Amino acid sequence: MAQLPHELRRKLIEIAWGAIRSAVSNEPMPGVNVTEAELLEHRGAFVTLRRRSDGSLRGCIGYPYPIKPLWEAVRDAAISAALHDPRFPPVAKKELDELSLEISVLSPMEQVKDVSEIKVGRDGLVVRKGAFAGLLLPQVAVEYNWDRDEFLSHTCIKAGLPPDAWRKGDVEILRFTAEVFGDEELKLQE
Repeated sequence: MAQLPHELRRKLIEIAWGAIRSAVSNEPMPGVNVTEAELLEHRGAFVTLRRRSDGSLRGCIGYPYPIKPLWEAVRDAAISAALHDPRFPPVAKKELDELSLEISVLSPMEQVKDVSEIKVGRDGLVVRKGAFAGLLLPQVAVEYNWDRDEFLSHTCIKAGLPPDAWRKGDVEILRFTAEVFGDEELKLQE
């Protein structure tokens, strides 16, 4: 899939920040005029919030599958990352200037037939078995310096499965790529 042009990346970041500011302040959502075909295409997307001071995670939620237009997926994921990530308390208004935002636009999922197909740094993973499913974005393995086996094991753990579940052949493994960009990269200091 072609990368999004700089101006559309910027627009998605502005949509995400506008939604977060409105939701955190309990104000109406800003109007958004989206006519660009790339932003109207149904795509999976995640929004990650980090503390600027130390880079620590402050929230990350998204849509793994293309169930809504990209701009809506980013808007809704941004709100959820700020207010509904169960690992963290909701973001407070006073925190907003201390946060950075990163958007991951996902490619379609692809079935993994052999784990040797998985490339750390390029691929994100989904592991599924019955009611259990876990997803890790491509940048997570790089951030923690995991090799392929560690990445698979941690994705199993995220799914609530034993770390070696991927070795047993009874789990479904999917891979995807992500176009990752953030406000730091685009110099959108708020």
